[in-house]
Amino acid sequence: MNQLEQFSLGKKLIPKGKIQTIGIVGCGTAGQDIALHSSRYGLDVVFIDISKERIKEIFKSLEKQLDDIITHWGITPSEKRLVMSRIKGSTNYNDLYLCDIVIETISSRRLGTMIEERQEIFQKIESVVDEKTIISSSLATLMISDLATVLEHPERAIGIHFIDPIGKSNIVELVKGVRSGEDSFEKARRFVTMIGKKPIKVNESPGNISIRMIIPFINEACEILMEGVATVEDIDEVMRESSGHGTGPLELADRIGLDKVMKYMENLYAEFGNPKYKTSPVIKRLVRANYLGRITGKGFYNYEGDKPAGNISFTIID
Repeated sequence: MNQLEQFSLGKKLIPKGKIQTIGIVGCGTAGQDIALHSSRYGLDVVFIDISKERIKEIFKSLEKQLDDIITHWGITPSEKRLVMSRIKGSTNYNDLYLCDIVIETISSRRLGTMIEERQEIFQKIESVVDEKTIISSSLATLMISDLATVLEHPERAIGIHFIDPIGKSNIVELVKGVRSGEDSFEKARRFVTMIGKKPIKVNESPGNISIRMIIPFINEACEILMEGVATVEDIDEVMRESSGHGTGPLELADRIGLDKVMKYMENLYAEFGNPKYKTSPVIKRLVRANYLGRITGKGFYNYEGDKPAGNISFTIID
C-alpha cells in the first residue's frame, strides 16, 4: 500500500454529514501534531492562534516537520502539498463554524490549570459552532466537567487527551464528564478511530491514566538521582531495558518539558495531596535555571536538535 492509500490522501472517504473538519485552538506543539496527524488521515483542519505572525510561524513549523518526514521517506513532496492544503490558520473564531470537533490545546509556561482562560475559549467556540459540534480539550490534569460548566450545552464537552508523542502513540484517552452525552462520546470515539488511533475510555479524574502513572515514575527517578544511587544516563538505560519503554523517565521528562512536568505535579498534588505527586526538588531547580528539556536545549541532558548530545548538564546542588 502506498502512502496515498495509507493516509487516504488521494480520495475522500468521509461521507457528507460525517466528521470532516477539525478545529484546534492554540496551535503549539500538541496542536501542530494533532493538525498534521488529522490532515494526513484526510480531515480538514482549521486552527486558531493569536496573530498573523504566529500563524506564519506555525505554517513554517508544519512545513519543516513534513520535510523531515520526506527526508526519511515517510511521504512524498506531492503528499506534503495535499496535507498542507487541508490546513487553514486564522485569528478569527468565526472560521470554526463548519468544524465537527474543536479541540482546545492552548500552551502556556504558567503553572496552574488556566481554567478561566480555557472556559472563556469554550464559550467563544460555542458561540460560533453548530449545536452538535463537540467542544473538547486535550486536557491532562484538569476536569472536562469544570470547563463544561460555562457551556449552554455541556453535553457536547468531551476530553480528548492525545498521548505524547502524538504521531507515534497508538492510543487517545477519551474522558466523559458528568454531563457529557453518549452521542458526543460516540462522535469523539469515531474521530479517534478515523485517525488510526485506539480510544481508551477514562472515567473523569485529574491525570487520567497516563499522567497519573508517568508523574510518580519521573519523581522516583529524581529521588534515585538525588540519593546518588545512579547517574541520569544509567537510570534511563536501566528503565529502558527493564520496562521495555523506548524512553527512560528523565529523558521522557525532558521531552514533555520540565515546566510542564512541574505543572502536572503541582496540579495533581493540589488535587490528591499525595506525596508521590509532589514536585521533586530536582525538577524545581532545573526549571528555575530555565533548563526545561528539549525546548531550551538543556534539561537532564544537553541537546543537539531533538537528540541528547551525551553530556549531562544537570549537577545536584547542595
